[in-house]
Amino acid sequence: MRDVKPGLTVIVKTVNRIILWMIFLFGIYIILHGHLSPGGGFGGGVVLALGFLGILLAFGRDFTMNWLRLGTVQNLVCSAPLMFLGFGLAGMAWEGAFLANFLFKRKLPALLNSAALLPLDVVIGLLVGLSLFLVVLALAEFDPSQGDDA
Repeated sequence: MRDVKPGLTVIVKTVNRIILWMIFLFGIYIILHGHLSPGGGFGGGVVLALGFLGILLAFGRDFTMNWLRLGTVQNLVCSAPLMFLGFGLAGMAWEGAFLANFLFKRKLPALLNSAALLPLDVVIGLLVGLSLFLVVLALAEFDPSQGDDA
C-alpha cells in the first residue's frame, strides 16, 4: 500500500513555496498603501487570507495548523477590535473626536501623511485576513453527515 501524504502534489507544493511570499508581500503592500491608493485593510486582508488558503490547500490541514499556531491567530483576531477601539478612543481623548488624527501635526512624507489611518489599515488587514482564513478552516472541518438529526 502507498504512503499517502496530506496536501496536493509535489509540483503544487513547490509552486506554492515560490509564489506564497509574493502573495503575502502584495497583501502587505495593499494594506500599507491603502490610504494613498485603492485598497487598504480589507483588500489587503483578503489577499493575505488567500495566501493562507494556498498553504491549506497545498500542504494540508495538519501542516497549516502547525505553521500558523492557531492560538496565536485567535489571540490576534480577538485583540484587533480592541486595538481599533484604542485608536478611536485615543483620538477622542486628545483631539475631541473618535478616530481623530492624534499622532502627527506636521507635514510628513506621503506614506506617513495620514498618521492614524496607516495603523488602522494594518489592524483591519490582520483582522480581515485571519478572520476569513479561520472561517474557511472551520468550514473545511465541517462534516454535514455528522449534523443534527432532529
